[in-house]
Amino acid sequence: MIEIRDLTIQFTHKGTVNKAVNNVSLTIRKGESLGIVGESGSGKSLTALSLMQLLPSQAVQSSGKITFNNEEISAFTEKQMQKIRGNRISMIFQEPMTSLNPVMKCGKQVAEVLKLHSSISSTEAKKRVIHLFDKVKLPYPEKIYTRYPHEISGGQKQRVMIALAIANNPDLLIADEPTTALDVTVQKEIISLLNDLKKEYGMSLLFISHDLGIVRKVSDYVAVMYRGEIVEAGVSTKIFTNPSHPYTKGLIACRPSQHDKNKPLPEVDDYLNPEKKSTIKPLTKKYNKEAKTILSVERLNKSYPVSKNFFGKTTKSFAAVNQVSFDVVEGETLGLVGESGCGKTTLGRTILRLIEPDSGKIFFEDKDIVSLNDSGIRKNRSQFNIVFQDPYSSLNPRLSIGNAIVEPMKVHNILSGKAERIQRSYYLLERVGLSKEHFHRYPHEFSGGQRQRIVIARTLALNPKFIICDEAVSALDVSVQAKVLNLLNELKQEFGFTYIFISHDLNVVRYMSDRIMVMKDGKIVEVGDAEKIYLNPQNEYTRTLINAVN
Repeated sequence: MIEIRDLTIQFTHKGTVNKAVNNVSLTIRKGESLGIVGESGSGKSLTALSLMQLLPSQAVQSSGKITFNNEEISAFTEKQMQKIRGNRISMIFQEPMTSLNPVMKCGKQVAEVLKLHSSISSTEAKKRVIHLFDKVKLPYPEKIYTRYPHEISGGQKQRVMIALAIANNPDLLIADEPTTALDVTVQKEIISLLNDLKKEYGMSLLFISHDLGIVRKVSDYVAVMYRGEIVEAGVSTKIFTNPSHPYTKGLIACRPSQHDKNKPLPEVDDYLNPEKKSTIKPLTKKYNKEAKTILSVERLNKSYPVSKNFFGKTTKSFAAVNQVSFDVVEGETLGLVGESGCGKTTLGRTILRLIEPDSGKIFFEDKDIVSLNDSGIRKNRSQFNIVFQDPYSSLNPRLSIGNAIVEPMKVHNILSGKAERIQRSYYLLERVGLSKEHFHRYPHEFSGGQRQRIVIARTLALNPKFIICDEAVSALDVSVQAKVLNLLNELKQEFGFTYIFISHDLNVVRYMSDRIMVMKDGKIVEVGDAEKIYLNPQNEYTRTLINAVN
């Protein structure tokens, strides 16, 4: 049905030509699913966008041919392509929040696609949309029809995007990273949904992801992309059981689910450059259960108002953190796991007093930080810190990364002067795998993985004793994720940190953590040794989370 032959897409900047996709050839037959896997920047999305003729303005298809049902669509006019897009070929874009119109109700957006490609009445379109919402297993389809994108969850937004994409029974559905950064349970539901829809409608599926584990569950065939080229392609089962290219071997090996937590994760570079000796050191320091308690949380509560009466008094509230109590000892990594909305991030930020608790006590090194005033909290900020989920939004875009690292040292009077702080920032940059030459560059000049390293370096600037990592690797490629996880473990060995590691991915939490704490609906439902909880969970919700990643 789809045939791509020798596709080359290039960008030209200041006279320099960069081939983002280089001589790519692919075939998708009717009813088949093809997975394209690779790291960010490998050319996956550009290849898919070329099928829709939706390349960004600065990108040019310099050579190659794309045929769809024996028609060369690479030569189609814009008017011809409008009849195909959303009708015969549809696409689920990577980020549903930016793909959906924020000022248009969800139902209307799907109805618009139906009315654009068929002569259907508004009443019939509404019926069809509600049927589609039910088909993609959205709760209360009639209510979702009238809601705006910001009023529904991430998983629900993704389902609206799927309903929009299948509205006109397309021949080919392109799913571009449809499960990135979603909870593992939602990921499993989306994968199951796509497989069911593919069978029901007899459509072909092009599934794009950086996660080989997810691609394995949905694809008949797999193509592995690296630096704009396909380095390996074939039947899915063969690729996963007997990969031939070093890059594919590295992608499979660097996933944390298969590895001993006392050993560093393999990295893709180890496979691409086997002659280069790895500098990653094995983990030596062990967690001591009898160590001194560094953090103690007692009956912590935080609620948000859901509705208020005429006089502004809260009539209904939502308990994001509900009677939470636990201890963390020095040198421990405590994993905090749960789905989006369970209260993980609220708990983490409340512990650091970035959000004020409603009640409860937080003792850090036997000091009740809830009772501290603003001045007292500022004085203690250097002792505990946080690595946020999105490094780009947590860095000042107008501040060079060097100054971003120097700034907290200046605020807390660490080191005696500017020269010493700059030297310290050079050391920290090199420690996280960058160099002092990067000091004067700005956040937009770095990749996602590099920005996460910068945020970690900034956190280290204050030499804190306690760090909260809030979904620090959830949106990273598996290869970059392995590097960051190894880095965090190395730094823990060197600086003696204590971590709370927050994630929705139990495989990552299991690898990183000494103990795991499972959170659901604002409450801790299970806590214990990481291996024991992973291999023998006692709570039904924990079992659901583990089943979703296996």
